[in-house]
Amino acid sequence: MSDDKHDDNGESPELSRRGVLGGALGAGATLATLSAGLGASTSALAGSKHDATLPDHPQYKFAFINHVTTNPFFVPTQYGAADACAAFGCTYQWTGSQKSKSSVMVNHMNSAIAAGVDGIAVSLVDQQAFSDPINRALDKGIPVVSYNADADNNRLAYIGQKLFEAGKLVGQRIADQVDSGDVVGFIATPGQLNIQPRMDGAKQAIEASGKDIRFHQVASGPTLNEEINRVESYYVGHTDVKGMFAVDGGSTAAVGKTMAKHGLADKGVVSGGFDMLPQSLRAIDSGDLGFTIDQQPYLQGFFPVAELFLWNLSGGLSGIAEMNTGLKFVTQDNVQSYLKTKTRFQGSSSDQKILETPDSISV
Repeated sequence: MSDDKHDDNGESPELSRRGVLGGALGAGATLATLSAGLGASTSALAGSKHDATLPDHPQYKFAFINHVTTNPFFVPTQYGAADACAAFGCTYQWTGSQKSKSSVMVNHMNSAIAAGVDGIAVSLVDQQAFSDPINRALDKGIPVVSYNADADNNRLAYIGQKLFEAGKLVGQRIADQVDSGDVVGFIATPGQLNIQPRMDGAKQAIEASGKDIRFHQVASGPTLNEEINRVESYYVGHTDVKGMFAVDGGSTAAVGKTMAKHGLADKGVVSGGFDMLPQSLRAIDSGDLGFTIDQQPYLQGFFPVAELFLWNLSGGLSGIAEMNTGLKFVTQDNVQSYLKTKTRFQGSSSDQKILETPDSISV
């Protein structure tokens, strides 16, 4: 399916078949399962009065503008948005571009503004492209927050990981394990603001280590098949590489696949990356991938809805806040918790359920 055909209707047929999408997702679609999972009373959430502690309010409509609408990374993000809508009695639409085309995203944002939505959450992958529609939305009284990627414009708040700082920690970890030689960093789409800051941070940390490490940034492509092919091709042409890492989920999974295929961990090649794709988690479990980083994509759906809802409810007096969704290294020491637990919070299950509280908390 072409990007243009996909983006004309702003929906992802692939994810719709898994019960995640379907245009505007309302409280009715997820209310029963949310109530069952959380032990809440259905009557407390249903109807015009959504909760006894909240005043009666309109069913606010929000738009999420995404840069890779079918990317599996954002499955938990959509679950988070759906759960927040069910809790607060509102709806959202998941739309945008399938292949990181800012122009397509802007078109969908313009449509949301014209439709008079009550709030917009947009992944700001370009520094300039979204400034005009954001300003027009604000002029019409429509609040705009960014999630997953941020830019220097008039959006009201950012909900996501501190990307540059996360990249620095990855670079430090790689430099701690490599004394000298070539290290490659793979990036799906160079320059995009959801991943380029990570690469910049990693590069800075590697250079600051003072070691004789030659760093190379390599574009891997916007789709998983491209990433797998390009990571594999790079290694075949550079078999003396000492370290391989990536700053996006698909490229990280591709690194793990190449590491496993050529037995590179046993050869002393270090590796790592970002995000919680099942392929990456399995590669960590097998010892082929050194680490990955959890940035809590569920929160990047739940909290934009919560902030936009509270902004509307309070007449703009409350609700908007910067939020760092964090950074957690996932290694062989803790990967079993992710592999064994099937949950909406990681996108590995659609079931609503309360998870067992751990005996201790790791940080």
